[in-house]
Amino acid sequence: MSRKHYSTKLFYKYYIGWIRLYKEKAVRKVTLDKYYLTYRKIKQLAPELHMNDLTRQSYQKLLNDYATTHEKQTTLDFHHHLKAALVDALDEGLLEHDPTRRAIIKGCVPSQKKNKFLSLYELQKLLRHLDLGNELNWDWFILLVAKTGLRFAEALALTPEDFDFEKQQIIVNKSWNYKLPQGQFQKTKNESSNRTVMVDWHLMNQFRSLIQDKERNWPVFVPHHKRVFNSTVNGLLEKYCYKLDIPTISIHGLRHTHASLLLYEGVSVASVAKRLGHANTTTTQETYLHIIEELENKDNDKVLHHLSQLS
Repeated sequence: MSRKHYSTKLFYKYYIGWIRLYKEKAVRKVTLDKYYLTYRKIKQLAPELHMNDLTRQSYQKLLNDYATTHEKQTTLDFHHHLKAALVDALDEGLLEHDPTRRAIIKGCVPSQKKNKFLSLYELQKLLRHLDLGNELNWDWFILLVAKTGLRFAEALALTPEDFDFEKQQIIVNKSWNYKLPQGQFQKTKNESSNRTVMVDWHLMNQFRSLIQDKERNWPVFVPHHKRVFNSTVNGLLEKYCYKLDIPTISIHGLRHTHASLLLYEGVSVASVAKRLGHANTTTTQETYLHIIEELENKDNDKVLHHLSQLS
C-alpha cells in the first residue's frame, strides 16, 4: 500500500477526536484535563504536523521541543499520552509505522523539589513529634497516610464504615474531590485503586475510639460545609520537617516513604503495588527503580555468598 492511502489529517485534530471518542466520560475529570493539556501542547508545538508525516524523526522532534521546557518525568507522561492515541491509529491503519518506537525521553534540568521519601529514622522522628490527642486532627491524618500509603484524596474520603476493625483493614473504594468548593465523593483513580489495606492493631484501636461518634457515611477528616486544601496539610508537614531538621516532604511523599520502606523490608513489588493501588507492577517498578536496583545488588551478594559455599 502506498503512503498516500494513510491519513493526512493534522495530528492535533486526530488527537482531539481520539480524546472525545475514547476518553470523555471514561476517565476522571482530572485525567481528562491532562489529555486536553497534551492536545493544546501538540497544537502549539506542531500545528502543521500531519498524520502521514509522523515518523520516528518527526515524533522525536516533537518530544524534544516539549522537553526544552519540561522535566524528564513530565516529558515521559506527555509521551505516554501521545503513544496511547498513536497505537490506536496504527491499529486502525491510519499510520504505516509506529512513530513512538524507541523514542528517547529528554528533559530540562529539574527544579529544586521536596524529597520524595524519608528514611525509617526520619519517619520515626516525625511520627514521635505528632500531636495525637483525643480528637481527630491533621496530625492523625499524617500518621494514617504514613502507615497506609493512601493517596491524599483516598484518605480524605474515609468514613467510619471504611474501617473494618474485625479484619484489621481499611476499605478504599472512593476518593474525595477536594477541589470543589463543597467537596464530594468520586471514584478512585482507577479500578485497581479499589482495595483493602491491612493496618496494625494499635492504629485500628486508636481510630476505633476517635471515630465512634462520627457520622457513619461522612468523611472523618472533612467538616460539613467546609473546604479542605492539601496545602494545609503540606504546610503543616513542611513546618514539622523544618523544626525536626529532616528533609522536607509533601503528604504524597509519605506515600512514597511507605512504599520505599516496605520494599527495603523485603516486601515483594507485587504486594507493594497492590497495597498502593497501582494498576500494574510496572508503575511500581518505574517509580521505585533506584530502590529495586539497590535491593537487587544486595540479592546478588547473597547469591554469590551462597554459591561460594557450594564449592
